[in-house]
Amino acid sequence: MNIRDLKSSLHRHPDQGVRFVLPDGSSIPAEFHVTEVGHVVKKFIDCGGTVRATESCLLQAWVSAGDQDHALTTDKLAKILALSAKVLPSDDLDVEVEYDAGSVAQYTVETFESQAGALVFTLGNKHTDCLAKEACGVEPAAGCGCGTGTGKCC
Repeated sequence: MNIRDLKSSLHRHPDQGVRFVLPDGSSIPAEFHVTEVGHVVKKFIDCGGTVRATESCLLQAWVSAGDQDHALTTDKLAKILALSAKVLPSDDLDVEVEYDAGSVAQYTVETFESQAGALVFTLGNKHTDCLAKEACGVEPAAGCGCGTGTGKCC
């Protein structure tokens, strides 16, 4: 989901709660805060020597140990996203959610649906991948080949 789609979903469902469902089916507690909206730029070189870059919008979800009364609404999240225009170069950026449940993890935003007074966003896992499969000498579906004794890649 990109920022434009997220904003549109928030405006189509005013004054509802916001919930994030993690890939394992559990939910981020309802009293979470969005403490940061960031423009993340990652520049890197893959194991085949190609320089690459990715960009995304990262929402940091945080739960305060002493705050059980807070509940983010679609209207409040829309206002936070409006403020983020100062740092986000485009509404075409994919949205990811960062959350700490023992260790910090980042998730993709897959789908949303309105149910029982809340806009529920389903989060997906991010995965690693070899971006230079041809340079590694492996089939695209076989993975990178790192650690398989091929001596290629990594």
